[in-house]
Amino acid sequence: MKNRPTLAILAAALLSTGAHAEDQAAAPAAPTPDWTFPGSVTIANDYIFRGLTQTNTDPALQAGIEIDHASGFYAGAWGSNINWLHDYVPAVSSSLEVDLYAGYRTKIADTIGLDVGLYEYYYPGDYPKNVGYKLPYTLEGYVALSYSFVSLKYSHSFTNLFGLADTKHSQYLDLSANYEFVPTWVLNAHIGRQKVNHLSAASYTDYKLGVTKNFDGGWSLAVAYYDTNADKAVYTFPDGTFQGRSTGVVSLTKTF
Repeated sequence: MKNRPTLAILAAALLSTGAHAEDQAAAPAAPTPDWTFPGSVTIANDYIFRGLTQTNTDPALQAGIEIDHASGFYAGAWGSNINWLHDYVPAVSSSLEVDLYAGYRTKIADTIGLDVGLYEYYYPGDYPKNVGYKLPYTLEGYVALSYSFVSLKYSHSFTNLFGLADTKHSQYLDLSANYEFVPTWVLNAHIGRQKVNHLSAASYTDYKLGVTKNFDGGWSLAVAYYDTNADKAVYTFPDGTFQGRSTGVVSLTKTF
């Protein structure tokens, strides 16, 4: 009998348990950190940028990391293998694209997103002076508005555009929609217009239609169809491959 708990001890234990549960329930949620560091790694059968292949139909491995502050300011870096520079001019050794960017994101009246910033496209490598090739490094400023699943982005180059001479102040307009039509399935649609200043033959429109399946653990699989009305006389590699051809791309991405 002496080993059995008394009613008083049982009551005290129950009260203690109840108080502990109430303390847990009342505990505040962990505060949102001021700094976050989202990143991603992607493998794809081709790297398409503004409708144009950057790898001449070869596979691409891509990775990026971003630093975000709770105030809305952010900065990041992203990279991918490329070969379009070497394929156009064999004397150029660049096989890597490194993008550096920084900007500010916020909400307008809780319904419209605003994103402004600067984006630098950098292509490390050797560029022999005797081939007359302009450096492809490109700095653009951008502003984007988003509402629900639709976004509109305007980019403006402050330098020559990807090595094309006398093309400062070229512009790119991007209208995109990413609609989750059923849970974890997203329809991706895009139309863009690249205007190349002082070189109208290089201006073109590009299109994209695809679908993305999101999985647990930050994985996603995307399939997309791309096409352009780019001028073949401007965007064809010396080997005869049209850089703006219609094509399908499959990509696997891991976000963290």
